[in-house]
Amino acid sequence: MKIIRSYILQECLVPFFMALLVLTCVFLLGNLIQLANLVINKGVGLATVGNIFLLLIPVLLEYTLPISCLISVILTFSRLSTDNEILALRTSGIHLSRLLAPLVIVGLVFSLFLFILNDRIIPYAYYKQKDLLKNLGVENPTALLEPGVFINSFQGHIIFIHRIEDNNLYNITIYQPQKNGPTRTIIAKKGEFTRVPDKDQIKLKLIDGTSDEPNLKNPESFYKLNFKSYFMTLDLSQTKKVVEKKPKSMPLSELKQEIEKLERLFVDPARLQTEYYRKISFSFAPLALILLGFPLAVITNKREKSANVVLAIICATCYYLLFLGCEALSVQSVFPPIFIMWAPNLISLTVAGFLNYQCAS
Repeated sequence: MKIIRSYILQECLVPFFMALLVLTCVFLLGNLIQLANLVINKGVGLATVGNIFLLLIPVLLEYTLPISCLISVILTFSRLSTDNEILALRTSGIHLSRLLAPLVIVGLVFSLFLFILNDRIIPYAYYKQKDLLKNLGVENPTALLEPGVFINSFQGHIIFIHRIEDNNLYNITIYQPQKNGPTRTIIAKKGEFTRVPDKDQIKLKLIDGTSDEPNLKNPESFYKLNFKSYFMTLDLSQTKKVVEKKPKSMPLSELKQEIEKLERLFVDPARLQTEYYRKISFSFAPLALILLGFPLAVITNKREKSANVVLAIICATCYYLLFLGCEALSVQSVFPPIFIMWAPNLISLTVAGFLNYQCAS
């Protein structure tokens, strides 16, 4: 029996690592265009972009690792079933549950690894990535600029740029919220940035536009000023401050502390509780998908490899969509997070138990 278990695990290794490599590369390609834009158009250093790229890998592993487990199990046992090896084992008196035992152990090991990943590594990767992107503006202000997006990186200013070409900005709108009074607005057809040496500041030259200027007789109102050229200084010192941690950037211990703090203040901590239980329950995705993939491969065995891969992706997609749905219900406080965030695993294990029972009978 030991030889058979080793044989099964060896058969699972190649499809697992192949699926993990392919899926990770595919997901990384989705971010590669944005990173390439930072290098080519923004002039960001390769070292910085390389760090951001590497920090994406543990974040993606949260999703690619469980899918790879499912694909490897389905491909392996579909082949064994198609070649009648499963039938030969059953004829020899070996119960299918004994074949499933090493897979359960592997699933538990991967779940433990994913738990550590969710608790320690992924929060650090999220935080460090955000920190790199935020502080990128200190060294290269143009890296903070993105067309069609409201930019809040500059203290006291909200900037919207319709189009960016090299270092030229087109159709710029700048909002300056005032503590006492209406928001000041500056609009310009063109603009360009110039870095102030040895200071956490940049000069913005605006061309052909209008500016709201305060009325000296009535400070709460403005009058329009047309200009050909207008220079303003933007402060970058705020970008050097410590980045505020979001729930995804917090390990379980910090999430628990924040939840307790909100409860003492009688504030609904549903969002933090959702992330807390999501991190724990989602760690068991490899085990749940392995248990689900095993009977699917054994029951329906006459398929091509491509069909098996499609089946695995469909199952994983349904599992992830179920998690997203439960997460939305938890955030909206429709159901308590401690219960609803375990629902996807319980549903998957129930289906897997039923299918495994069908295989054994």
